[in-house]
Amino acid sequence: MTKLRTLLLVGAASLLVATGARAADHALAGAIASPSGEKLGGVTVYAKMEGSTVTTTVYTDESGSYYFPPLPAGKYRVWAQALGFEPARSTVDLSARRRQDLVLRPMTDPERRIRQMPSEMLAAALPEATPDDARIKKIFLNNCTACHPPGYILQFRFDEAGWNKVVNLMKVIPGTGVYPGPNARVNQIMDRNQKELVAYLTRARGPGETSMKFPPRARPAGEAARVAWKIYDLPLNPEAGIGTKYNDNDGSTDWALGQPSKLGELPHDGGMGLDGNLYYTVNNPNRGVTIGKVDGRTGEVTYLKVDGRNGEAATAHGLTRDGQGNFWFDVNPGRRALGKLETKTGRITVYQTPAQMTPLGGAVTLDVDGKGKIWASAPEGAVRFDPATETFTAYTSITSKSAKGAVATYGAAGDRDGNGWWAQMALDTIGTANGQTGQVSEIKLSPVNAEMEKVKPEDREFYFNFNELSFNTPVPWSQGPRRMGTDKNADVLWVGNSWGASLTRIDTKTRETTYIPLPSSALQPYHIAVDSRHNAWGDLWTADQLFKYDPAANRFTLFDLPVHGTEIRHISLLERDGRLQVIVPIYRASQMGVMTVRTDAELSALRAQAR
Repeated sequence: MTKLRTLLLVGAASLLVATGARAADHALAGAIASPSGEKLGGVTVYAKMEGSTVTTTVYTDESGSYYFPPLPAGKYRVWAQALGFEPARSTVDLSARRRQDLVLRPMTDPERRIRQMPSEMLAAALPEATPDDARIKKIFLNNCTACHPPGYILQFRFDEAGWNKVVNLMKVIPGTGVYPGPNARVNQIMDRNQKELVAYLTRARGPGETSMKFPPRARPAGEAARVAWKIYDLPLNPEAGIGTKYNDNDGSTDWALGQPSKLGELPHDGGMGLDGNLYYTVNNPNRGVTIGKVDGRTGEVTYLKVDGRNGEAATAHGLTRDGQGNFWFDVNPGRRALGKLETKTGRITVYQTPAQMTPLGGAVTLDVDGKGKIWASAPEGAVRFDPATETFTAYTSITSKSAKGAVATYGAAGDRDGNGWWAQMALDTIGTANGQTGQVSEIKLSPVNAEMEKVKPEDREFYFNFNELSFNTPVPWSQGPRRMGTDKNADVLWVGNSWGASLTRIDTKTRETTYIPLPSSALQPYHIAVDSRHNAWGDLWTADQLFKYDPAANRFTLFDLPVHGTEIRHISLLERDGRLQVIVPIYRASQMGVMTVRTDAELSALRAQAR
């Protein structure tokens, strides 16, 4: 046996161990080309076994070749997609054949091309060349994405009367997406700008020629093309009255079907256990599930339930994993409390704050600090739970009351020294508590001055005196700090600023604050998680992408999702045996996604197997 062959076999064996593959699994490979024979790099390629709820996805390399991680034997549907092309489809029986080449044909229908585009591309294409267009585009990005990503509405076309009806409805719909009734409070910012907003949207997505500009977009390359995804379909809420168990438009079968409705969706936050299974919280009312569990190999879903009121399951929102592999989450059996799931036994324990203390609340986010204590959002600050003593400590924001609007906490995190941090999104404020002394202080984020300068003089007084600030009614220069993450190996807090389209880096010792703009103003970060190499990972709830920010190189890497219309609200990491996995609940399509960045060595081993 030659030395080269020995090295290749060792590499292939290492890959089997790294991916959890079995010796009987097979590596599917192939190439994607255009009708002229041009090899296409960065194409999204899917494989789904017949009868399975798990889809594996990879991307073609610069030569147009793709390599799946080892897949169980069986019959698979295989398809490929790229922007500007019709999907190509085939079937493969891995027991007989392990290669499938596909040809992508250009898409000629202009409406299919637009519906095929992900949210961030549609949002970026909205016109902003004139001051008026730039100002109204910001109103749209800040106020018209509270309960859906921009692509969901921009996939449709309406005339002026139609857009006016849409705005009339949406200006009374809160971020929940649920119509509150005829006496609902009107979004004053949308109301003030309605005439211009309707005219703007009619020019962009009306019956005439569009004012949107769609520049060519590069397909994934380099690190972003080396990733492999596993997408797990989750059952829909049977009480939604849909009549189907899984989403008919799953956002990946055909991007040109447009972005899916979230009717019946269940997952909110999610993570991977040390057992290799996935767990997700359910925040929508239902009778069967508080925490969903997904078998990481088969995709089988089982339900864990905490009893709520009137026969319903108690809902849950935030989720985090501790060092022992237990998951902590907020749960609402009647008064919002803290839950603990022991994954080894499936046992759930509920811990309620004392009656005289605030319950958990706000848009609850949880984190484990460097001392092993649990931090969670509370309506006007945060609470800390000590698992050793089973006791809570409450911390109240300095600005616990405000005439400007909502003071509720959105995100919470704990740093490596045992201190707590939380965001007051509507007020652009970060609260912090010293874990030893209990002292509470706050950091006020700077406004986005460039947006402030765009506001018309006659509108300035309105915005400066606006006193209905909330998660869903920001002024144009709001930063909108949302869910945050701390570097457990450094003194750094990272905050995702949704409205500011930026990250805030806070030195947890000196309080020095730095702002890092994202590559596009159409990218709105939601939640941040930090890996052991100090990289900040984030989901983009108005985009079908994830990002990694490398602070040492000051570089963003964007990773495309194989699903369009994702509306992701949470991100978590699992680092084990030298491998990083990124876990996201795909909120709108009711799925769980796991992304693994493969190394060049792993791909070389797969190429050798394919040969």
